[in-house]
Parts: sequence; C-alpha cells; structure tokens
Amino acid sequence: MPEFDSVIRSRRTVVPAGAGPASVGIRDGRIEAIGPYSAEMSAREVVDLGDTALLPGSIDLGTGVHVPGRELTDSYQAVGEAALRGGVTCVVASPAPGRPAITCADSLQVHQRAAAGAAVSVLFLGGVTRGTGPLDLADLHAGGVVAFQGSLSDGGAPDMAALGDAQLRKAMAEIAALNALLLVHAEDVRELGRPAVSAEQRPPRAERRGLERVIAAARVVGARTHIAPFTAAECAALLAAAGAVGVEMTAHTCPHYLCLPSEFPRPDSPARSCRPPLRSDANRKALWSALLEPDSPILTVGSGHLPAIGLHTLEWSLSALWTAARKRGLSLADLARWTSLAPAELLGLGGRGRIQEGFDADLVAFADSEALAVPEADPSPYAGMRLTGRVDRVWVSGRPARTELLGTGSLGTRS
Repeated sequence: MPEFDSVIRSRRTVVPAGAGPASVGIRDGRIEAIGPYSAEMSAREVVDLGDTALLPGSIDLGTGVHVPGRELTDSYQAVGEAALRGGVTCVVASPAPGRPAITCADSLQVHQRAAAGAAVSVLFLGGVTRGTGPLDLADLHAGGVVAFQGSLSDGGAPDMAALGDAQLRKAMAEIAALNALLLVHAEDVRELGRPAVSAEQRPPRAERRGLERVIAAARVVGARTHIAPFTAAECAALLAAAGAVGVEMTAHTCPHYLCLPSEFPRPDSPARSCRPPLRSDANRKALWSALLEPDSPILTVGSGHLPAIGLHTLEWSLSALWTAARKRGLSLADLARWTSLAPAELLGLGGRGRIQEGFDADLVAFADSEALAVPEADPSPYAGMRLTGRVDRVWVSGRPARTELLGTGSLGTRS
C-alpha cells in the first residue's frame, strides 16, 4: 500500500459532478488518489474534516496587486496572505496598475521575481497598450503570461490607456496568432463623463458601446475574448448573441456586482470606487439571471481586488459569493465551477481547478454554514456585513498554509 504525504478526508468533497464523501491522497504536491471516505490510506498526516466541505482552491482572475508607494515584493506578499484568507490558492495578476506595468518581457521578469515569495501561486496577464507590437506580445507569451489584457477606458490607467478600434483589431489578430486569450475592460472611454469616478459618469451604455466595439473587432479577426468585468445586465443579450455571429466571447464578473446594489453602500464605502460602478438592485438581480442561464457566457467570477484604488475584496469574495448563491439554492459545485474550474479551463491551466487525480493539491476546507462577521472598519465593500461560509484551512500544492495567515475565529486579521 503506497504511503502518501497526507490524506484529507471530507464527507463533502466537491468534485465537478457534485459533493460527496471521499479521501484525497496527496504526494509531492499533487492529488495521487481519491478513495472512499473510510478507505485505509497510509500517510504521514491524516486530516479528517468531517462535514466541513473540501473545495478546490480558487483561481482569481485579474487580481490587482501593486499598491502605489509600496514595494512590489511587499504588495505580492500582502496579496498572497489576503488570498489565503479568502480561499484563493492562485492569483492571476493584472498587468496594471503597477510599477512597472507588465507590458514587456523585462517588466514581466520584475514581477516574477517580486512574486517568488508569495504565499500562493502567481500567474500573470500581459498588458496590451497603444504601443504594444507583435514582438512585445510574443516575448510576453514566451515568458509565461497565461493571457493578455487591454482596456477601452481607464481600466489600467495611466499604465494602459484606452485602445482605439484599429489598435484593438491589430492586437487581437496578433494574440489570435499566438492562440491566446484577450481580456478586455469594455467600458467605452467616449461614453464616460468627467471625472469618471461616479456611477453617473460611468453609465451602462458605456459598457454596451464597448461591447459592440469588441464584438465587431473579434468578428473580423477571430480572437478569443473574455469581457472582464461584465456588470451591465442589459448587455447580456448582446453578449449571448456574439456566438451567433461566430465570435468566441465569454465574460467575467465579481461578487460585489452580484451582492451589493448601488443603493446599499454608505457614501464613504470602498464600494464607491468600483470600476465599472455598482449598478442598481434591478441590475444585480438581472445579472444573477444572466449568470444562471443555461450555457451562460458568463463563465468566471473573481474578486476584482484592486488595492490601488482602495478596493480590497480578495479576502471576502468567496464567502460573499456563497452567501448570495446559497440563498438561491445553488450548490458548492456551482461555487467551485465559477471560481476554480472555469478559470482553469479558460486559461488552459492543466492540472489546476478541480479535485481530481493528477491535479495540483490546491485545496480549501470551507465551513459553508458558519457565520462570518466582517469588521466595521474593514477596507472592503463588505465592511459590517454578516456573511455565510468561512475558510478554515488551505493547502497550496499539498502544503498547509500557516495558520496565522488565515486569521482567527470568524473575524480574521489583516496585515
């Protein structure tokens, strides 16, 4: 009988087909065997979670990392610790805002070195700017970026200014030739007011107009495109119709757009800094409807963490999303699909995103029925809220995270 490094048992182990009792045998950072809950599996360490659910670790797409005035290494350390508290075992870092922005091979290497000591796995998106050329994209791709990201507005300003239609089509053609994916912040800069910091200055029509531009460009060049973030539910039909004209387009949204209507936050809430802004309660409900449509093109849900503008969401997003999903009678398998399986498949991350033999042992013990109180002074849109679902333990490549990084009780701590 083989001896594993560790075995983790849970009566509610979440695999793509659903949740059930199982024992997960781990060796050398990967899942080597999955057996019955009561299976005799020899290991140096056995962890029995009982009824606490075992989820695949979340993969957070487009995570903002760098905080102005803070060392890049410190920023990655802080993001890694917040990720662990939120059940995220892999962050896919946004190219901007950042110093330097990830727009060439040299800047990518700076970020790779800075992220080397992070508590979670870190992957990178390459930035597409007005001056990006084929060699820049090829070098970034060869250097290991998992996808590219551009903006039609101020999604990465001042590092990645708004792309024009000709620049967008050119970049799409080059990215398609690399068989890669392009993420687009689709608010159209020409539809934004000045200054574009309030909901009134960032209307849903900006997202609609930008989406129309992206569809038109992708239809010409055949690029795979992921709209991130998608917030204006009135555009759901337009997004869904893209496939009918041969455009391979999907979308990403964030828990705060699904959980927090614009009528909710107090005037000084960090939620007011969201870009795009929080929309109405009617939009929030319609966005849920669009997400839950059969074969919905809205595939992924991630934190939208962007500390550069004061938006700290990484620690609470999994619990916030589960709080809302649970009220709708949805399952932990749905939660894992949006936050783990779909991001991994979208980015082609073989070996990540699910609890399955041969996959990385990135795992989260999730107490899905336990109350979680977000401190009133927390710098997140969820400050003062009571959520449901607490991250109890995390394993990254089979290694347990240090308990002090996960906080204490239901309140957690912040570095």
